[in-house]
Amino acid sequence: MEINVNFLDNLRLEAKFDDFSVIADQPIRYKGDGSAPSPFDYFLASSALCAAYFVKVYCNARDISTDNIKVSQNNIVDPEDRYNQVFQIDVELPETISEKDRQGILRSIDRCTVKKVVQTNPTFKVNAVESLADNNEAMLMVDVGEHSETYILGKDLPLEKTIENMTSILSSLGMKIEVSSWRNIVPNVWSLHIRDAQSPMCFTNGKGASKESALCSALGEFIERLSCNFFYNDQFFGEEIANSEFVHYPNEKWFALTEDDSLPEGILDEYTRAIYNPDDELYGSNLIDTNSGNFERGICSLPYTRASDGETVYFPSNLIENLFLSNGMSAGNNLHEAQVQCLSEIFERAVKRQIIEQEISLPDVPEQVLAKYPAIQAGIAGLEAQGFPVVVKDASLGGKFPVMCVTLMNPKTGGVFASFGAHPSFEVALERSLTELLQGRSFEGLNDVPKPTFSSEAVAEPENFVEHFIDSTGVISWRFFSAKHDYSFCEWDFSGSNEEECQQLMAILSKLGKESYMAVYEDLGATACRILVPDFSEVYPVEDLIWDNTNKALEYREDILNLHRLSDEQLESLFHRLEDSQLDNYIDIRTLIGIEFDENTVWGQLTILELKILIALALGAFEEAYDMVGEFLQYNDNTVERGLFYQAMHLVLEIALDESLELEDYLDSFNRMYSEDVMAQVVGSLTGEVTFSGLTETSMALEGIEPHLRLIESYKKLHAARANGGITR
Repeated sequence: MEINVNFLDNLRLEAKFDDFSVIADQPIRYKGDGSAPSPFDYFLASSALCAAYFVKVYCNARDISTDNIKVSQNNIVDPEDRYNQVFQIDVELPETISEKDRQGILRSIDRCTVKKVVQTNPTFKVNAVESLADNNEAMLMVDVGEHSETYILGKDLPLEKTIENMTSILSSLGMKIEVSSWRNIVPNVWSLHIRDAQSPMCFTNGKGASKESALCSALGEFIERLSCNFFYNDQFFGEEIANSEFVHYPNEKWFALTEDDSLPEGILDEYTRAIYNPDDELYGSNLIDTNSGNFERGICSLPYTRASDGETVYFPSNLIENLFLSNGMSAGNNLHEAQVQCLSEIFERAVKRQIIEQEISLPDVPEQVLAKYPAIQAGIAGLEAQGFPVVVKDASLGGKFPVMCVTLMNPKTGGVFASFGAHPSFEVALERSLTELLQGRSFEGLNDVPKPTFSSEAVAEPENFVEHFIDSTGVISWRFFSAKHDYSFCEWDFSGSNEEECQQLMAILSKLGKESYMAVYEDLGATACRILVPDFSEVYPVEDLIWDNTNKALEYREDILNLHRLSDEQLESLFHRLEDSQLDNYIDIRTLIGIEFDENTVWGQLTILELKILIALALGAFEEAYDMVGEFLQYNDNTVERGLFYQAMHLVLEIALDESLELEDYLDSFNRMYSEDVMAQVVGSLTGEVTFSGLTETSMALEGIEPHLRLIESYKKLHAARANGGITR
């Protein structure tokens, strides 16, 4: 994690990281002002807080109340060496907790991350650099020695060379990559989480049988998502980029909207129009891209090559971002390697969807077949030793597709987690199923997986597949476990060179009667591609282009960002548009308008309902505000502080609407209950002295919205590289 420090007045310091700011000071006896804890105090507190966190995790997993549990830490200093200290952590446990759980709670503290780092004796490196902003050395801490050459199936270069190439590309782009976590909870299963230190919203996860292969996976995914602009999907690029020569790629093409708003000629082809506009209900305005929101320029479309004849077909960027998400994107050491990964991913998700929605019962992989892969068996044995039964299934549907499945059961909760993996190699597909299962997860994380069901409606629900796509935590059917299998086991094999594997995977699509379209991106110095298979690789339903398009943001974005400067007439218009939109009141505003507010602020947690309340208060529509505040309080999952603000607001509105009540009679009691600061905001919201309480003023220039500004700065690095003809390596 990158922590940047600012020097404040006297000895005060400010550490900034992610969306947080921490102030440190020194005691008065050390010439400080005593206005905040010292850096060392924070260090001591971090170990106590970390210990308490693991106690909480243990208790939550077992429904043990922490109301009467107390944690305390003392540091005992050696009088002859003040750097030699004993950290004594004491835990007070009520008698109602069993001896087994007492020991479990104490053992859980041993897992404290702060404690483990200190015990491992961390190394401190102190460097002088010319510019912190230009210091883009990757923070990876993985030894990829010059003379090491580790090859794995599916990769045409050694892992070490691949890591070197990818980190060099990211450094050239000005991106400082850091690892925020590693996981290796069972043998031969590694995963990690990496991110851009300057823009933490740009992150990926990697998985593999070794730490090097997991790192390759994470870096490759990072580069594919940069190349395909996926990190910035649905987000506003800012007015500068929206009006620049190109918005997404130099080879994009803009199609002007027609007078009758029909689809302009040149967008899509006959095959895809039949899929995406079967009833002539799709309009050109549905396809304005969310990122620029530039109606005047028209529909931004990207060129894709049709597999059947090599012709160029233009796909609206809006259609891609709404329906496909990250499905079918990959980066590789060469194009065929990237294509194999793209197509494998597409088959994995399409077959997984078919199995889940049709409640197909898959055949188990025989033990004698699993015995051929001892490293994978060791990982499975590690899970079963922790009390998680594992079932390995052939998901090829009779040898038609290169897909495998590893399913974990959690007897503690009754939950089930079905993980799928695909690759032309049976072994690689099986390994990917297992590593996907544990990607970024601890054993406690496996307590959150949902229970199976016999409800066909629940498993066929479109949102269930989205959950499976995002993190594989959707619901599966009990019929999946039936002993009556719908297919016989097949020890399939589609492997060969990457070129041969690519040809075999494309042949499967041809047999299915599916056309595919591909875009290749090499401008960032790596080979990446994106493959679209219409009516096969979409994540969201086609209807979303009309009924739940992300560019609904364009109807509200500018007014909401300019909220403090709108006239009463404009506010009233915004309120009624939100009312008439039939949007869920609990959609958060950051999702609605594609702006990354700091989630720890009122803006970051603002919902449509709360925005309507604040507008009603600004307009003096107290009766409407009173009803909406009541709804807010009934279903509120906002912060405690915001909840108290609305509790007080509900009471004050009730008084304002009741002629027999006077606020002055209750104000002293309200001040004592809710604090004078809260009441000043509440009363001011009714008198007009305060408008939009808690919302800092901003505009389309996004002043003060630091997370989004960092995201735009990240995108500008790609945009500049493309404008300059790409990175030459």
